[in-house]
Amino acid sequence: GAMAILSFQLVLGAELDEDAEFERAVALAAEADVAVVVVGTTAEVESEGFDRTSLALPGRQDELVLRVAAVNPRTVVVVNSGAPVLLPWADKVDAILLAWFPGQEFGNALADVLLGTSEPGGRLPTTWPARGDGLPAVTPTDGTLTYDEGLFIGYRHYDRAGLEPLFPFGHGLGYTTFAFEEAEAEPTDAGAVLSVAVRNTGERPGRTVVQVYASRPDSAIERVQRWLVGFAALELGPDEQGTARITLPERVFQHWDTTASAWALEPGTYNLQIGPSMASTELTAEVKLA
Repeated sequence: GAMAILSFQLVLGAELDEDAEFERAVALAAEADVAVVVVGTTAEVESEGFDRTSLALPGRQDELVLRVAAVNPRTVVVVNSGAPVLLPWADKVDAILLAWFPGQEFGNALADVLLGTSEPGGRLPTTWPARGDGLPAVTPTDGTLTYDEGLFIGYRHYDRAGLEPLFPFGHGLGYTTFAFEEAEAEPTDAGAVLSVAVRNTGERPGRTVVQVYASRPDSAIERVQRWLVGFAALELGPDEQGTARITLPERVFQHWDTTASAWALEPGTYNLQIGPSMASTELTAEVKLA
């Protein structure tokens, strides 16, 4: 016979007066030395199997941040989300810490980072837009989503459109600073090897990521303005210099030849831009490939 499956849900909780809670939060923030506001999304808003209808933080979270920041100049906002969200108040708060979805150890990890025990050493693997408009379409028409952007996906879209993102691909601050001092590229039989000298110019140990972009302005084929060809992480102590050696295989310089249905290399000189993020490539190098 058929098996009966019974389930029930029990929800307990007092009815919250949202406005009263807002006023209480603002009053507490006004009296505090530092205000820490945690905002974000939940599995109801952001998960697998469905798309978000907006990049905005749900509810009145933006309003809460603005109200707290207005009464406390030392406001830290912790963003608990799994993907980019809009942060219209970014220039009105002292610090923003992106926590992603950190799981059950969130509280301990957050305390370690805020108290300086641990370095917030992550870097953005995505571009965070300043606004929701001007982005590639994500809404299907008659059940079909056309990828009109072609090669210009992700960070490449911003380069072509001349858009200023809120935070660029690769961006991230820590508790120390770094200087990218020198870059040298050497061709090899299978591409090139790039050496990048970086110095920790601060007073604390820290981690930085070296990003390498290639461009080919005089190309005979359609290309993006620049594309990521390699990266490496460096952990350095105070005033320590280190060298990142990044292998750039020939494949990263190749394009897809639609006639031959194979990867092909356009011989000539490729320009390299090197830095900690898409928006900060201070060093340049060249590599000539035949």
